[in-house]
Amino acid sequence: MRGWLRRQLGESYERLLRRELGDDERAPAHVAVIQDGNRRYAREAGADTATGYEAGADTTERVLEWCQEVGVEELTLYAFSTENFERPPEQQEVIFDLLCEKLREFADAERVHEEGVCIRAIGDVDRLPDRVQTAIAYAEDRTRDYDDFVLNIALAYGGRNELLSAARSVAREIEGGDLTPDDIDVETIESRLYGRTVRDVDLIIRTGGDERTSNFLPWHANGNEAAVYFCTPYWPAFSRADFLRAVRTYEHRERSWRRTRARRALALLRAMGETELADARSILGRFRDSLPSTERESLDEFEVDSQETAPE
Repeated sequence: MRGWLRRQLGESYERLLRRELGDDERAPAHVAVIQDGNRRYAREAGADTATGYEAGADTTERVLEWCQEVGVEELTLYAFSTENFERPPEQQEVIFDLLCEKLREFADAERVHEEGVCIRAIGDVDRLPDRVQTAIAYAEDRTRDYDDFVLNIALAYGGRNELLSAARSVAREIEGGDLTPDDIDVETIESRLYGRTVRDVDLIIRTGGDERTSNFLPWHANGNEAAVYFCTPYWPAFSRADFLRAVRTYEHRERSWRRTRARRALALLRAMGETELADARSILGRFRDSLPSTERESLDEFEVDSQETAPE
């Protein structure tokens, strides 16, 4: 009875969270996840490490489904960092075996092909064992023609290494005369980030209780001022409610940002002369719906006043 009641309450809470979210247009386009806690989950359950990673892989499949439900278009999973090479060889082998299995399983899954999921690896994949590289190539080749949803698997990935590699590439081209300092722009750097085009990150989720982003996608997340959601459940125990709370955090931050921009625009509008009014009204109009009702009324009153006093 208690189990049934707990499930009913959980499902009701998920429905409430889902209603709190906006439409798909307000969903984060790119979500990046640091899947922490697989080993701790296994240890607390009295199981071996492999069991923890297998349970985490099941969570990954569910998160892919949840992302598509709310309108996320790109998902990046931090599966194996450059620091993970320092772990004992037997732990690495468990991860490598699971990666090979899941990459091939995902690449052959009917749902992946029905929903147009493009699977890509980002990172210094040349450092991975040959069998993992072969599995990566298989998954990428099977899904390369899809573009409805992008699933990035960060393997042998390190944010600092990524930026350092891009800087070295630019320096070599400058030294060789193929590039000048004035030629360097955002696109110059992005084209050298592990050879993959990754859209800016809107939301980072980290499970397992640690509140740090661990050198993950610094260019794409920090440059875009991504929202960050830290939560205590280990990755295998990460639930749909946890995911919806993360999306809610992003949407609340976005609404707050829009309100701030709208208020600033309103203040500037009041201070501007007639020559700037048309542009200011256009800008403010895009944020009008984000204003509280009292401020929308203030804006409407100001619009009327400014039109009545405008020179003919």
